[in-house]
Amino acid sequence: MASGWGINGNKGRCYDFWLDFSECMSRCRQPSDCGLLREDYLECLHHSKEFQRRNRIYKEEQRQIRAAARKAKEEAEGAPAVSAKH
Repeated sequence: MASGWGINGNKGRCYDFWLDFSECMSRCRQPSDCGLLREDYLECLHHSKEFQRRNRIYKEEQRQIRAAARKAKEEAEGAPAVSAKH
């Protein structure tokens, strides 16, 4: 991880982020000054923001599919399409 060696013996994918974060921590007065660099490094390691965004997109797609299916079913039954939201 912080050693700079990746899994295949090359430079690790997050090593550049680590260098930036480490350099900032060595010269800053407060650790909070390096918050954004820390966030970038952790995102590179864990991809948590990417996974959250993928999940939100997937849930919205599923919601749209369910809404389209419900609308098609209502139109097929001859009932007027009524929104459930008030």
